Amino acid sequence: MYIEVKNLTKRIESITILDSINLQFDQGRIYGLKGKNGSGKTMLIKAICGLIRPSQGEIIVDGMTLGRNQEFPKSVGVLIENPGFIDHYSGYKNLKLLADIKGEIGEDEIRTVMKELGLDPDEKKRVKKYSLGMKQKLGIAAAVMEHPKLILLDEPTNALDTESVEKFNDLIQKEKKRNAVILIASHDTEELKGIADQIFVIENGRIKKEEQL
Repeated sequence: MYIEVKNLTKRIESITILDSINLQFDQGRIYGLKGKNGSGKTMLIKAICGLIRPSQGEIIVDGMTLGRNQEFPKSVGVLIENPGFIDHYSGYKNLKLLADIKGEIGEDEIRTVMKELGLDPDEKKRVKKYSLGMKQKLGIAAAVMEHPKLILLDEPTNALDTESVEKFNDLIQKEKKRNAVILIASHDTEELKGIADQIFVIENGRIKKEEQL
């Protein structure tokens, strides 16, 4: 998979959220998007996965323009802000419901990804009683369990302890090895330096600099 963001601008009323963004993402690489809250990183992720339309510019995924040739990337997993789940279901049951929509994976894949992130697929606890860290891990599991070609994660390690961050990093490296395009947005420079191949710094909706690691 190859993604090209060309002259992407997003305005809401008179406010420019993204301003002439130009980026390329290639498969088998992890990209970091570093920026403070309000810098535009969440809006950029929403645009790349097709949840919002640009005011100007375009996003091209494998030669197909979002909003013209296709509405969304054909193979994408996303974690944005607070992941939504059915509170009175268990973590496993939530993931099973999501997986059943496409029917691409079965119980084994769901159980494996939960265990890799430190969640117990046999636990009957309802999601409403999950800690913030457990909910975050469930959101990561939902984004990666179908092994999509494009993975977009916004502040994925929020509320995770050190051990859970290490498990997350191991999981993401596995997804990289199978040639996924991975974009991780974070305000934490050290976190991104520990996992990304390349980091883009975004400020006030513009890419300010690029760091090769």
